[in-house]
Amino acid sequence: MTDSAQEINQRFASHMEHTAMAASMATENIEAMADAFVNVLLQDGKIVTCANGSANVLAQYFCTAFLNRFEQDRPALPAINLGVDATTYSAICRDNRFNDTFSRQIRAVGKPGDLLFLIVDNGHKANLIQAIQAAHDRDMSVAVLSAREKSDITSLLDPQDHEIALNNLSPSDAMPVLMLLINVLCARVDSKLFGG
Repeated sequence: MTDSAQEINQRFASHMEHTAMAASMATENIEAMADAFVNVLLQDGKIVTCANGSANVLAQYFCTAFLNRFEQDRPALPAINLGVDATTYSAICRDNRFNDTFSRQIRAVGKPGDLLFLIVDNGHKANLIQAIQAAHDRDMSVAVLSAREKSDITSLLDPQDHEIALNNLSPSDAMPVLMLLINVLCARVDSKLFGG
């Protein structure tokens, strides 16, 4: 076997191992998080997402699955991604308030009964910490999907909040597993709300 073939095979093997580990660790937490999403939606609330860097792609994917459809035609579900508006994001950063990039927006659009959904692929940045604090100030619940266990974010969560944390994966290893977890969450929400 060539070195390149060995490297390729190793990446596939690692992915399967990470996926199996997530499945064994996260099943109960996935169901609880899906229930939290459903409860918010049934109470006329919305899901507000945010993420940094590459994880923002996953946040937008999640919102697209809610606003359009996941696997079946059904009514649109309210979800917004705070990281998709580059103009607002850059204006807040321009004014030297990077740590406020999400918290400022949450204070403007979040309302009691909404849920903040954080997706974290690489450490825990101050702007995500401030987002959680702003959500709690607005009486919003929080759900976190993270590549890291036992983080500073975990310590900020209230008893009604939810977290699914992977086993300290690198961002490149975490991204496909986080995507799979989002797909499972979307499927469970659709099933709970619409059957299927």
